[in-house]
Amino acid sequence: MLMRTDPFRELDRLAQQVLGTPARPAAMPMDAWREGQEFVVAFDLPGVTVDSVELDVERNVLTVRAERPDPVGRDTELIAAERPCGVFSRQLILGDTLDTDHVKASYDAGVLTLRIPVAEKAKPRKIEIETKGARQEISA
Repeated sequence: MLMRTDPFRELDRLAQQVLGTPARPAAMPMDAWREGQEFVVAFDLPGVTVDSVELDVERNVLTVRAERPDPVGRDTELIAAERPCGVFSRQLILGDTLDTDHVKASYDAGVLTLRIPVAEKAKPRKIEIETKGARQEISA
């Protein structure tokens, strides 16, 4: 079977992933970094109330779900509608090196910040090596 690629279809698909559609808004932008013994993730959620944000952790998958309601009623004529509304969700697969039992979340000025501590088993530790004559320590 011969399949042709349609560059316009690919462009539409890419635009929908980046910009979203009214039925499925774009993914929430995020930044992630390590700060000492914590992994920090910040999600941009302007116009979302903290009551509409849901956080779930199942195994090592963290799911963030938020809803931004439509700001105008159905009887109102929109002049421009560029701000996406609806349900947003994002999943992060967290490694085994993070302690998902102790995730802390805060929400301030439209930014949801999650702090996930590094698991004890992932922190550096000293391993003692025994030799015939003397004991020595080597950092792992």
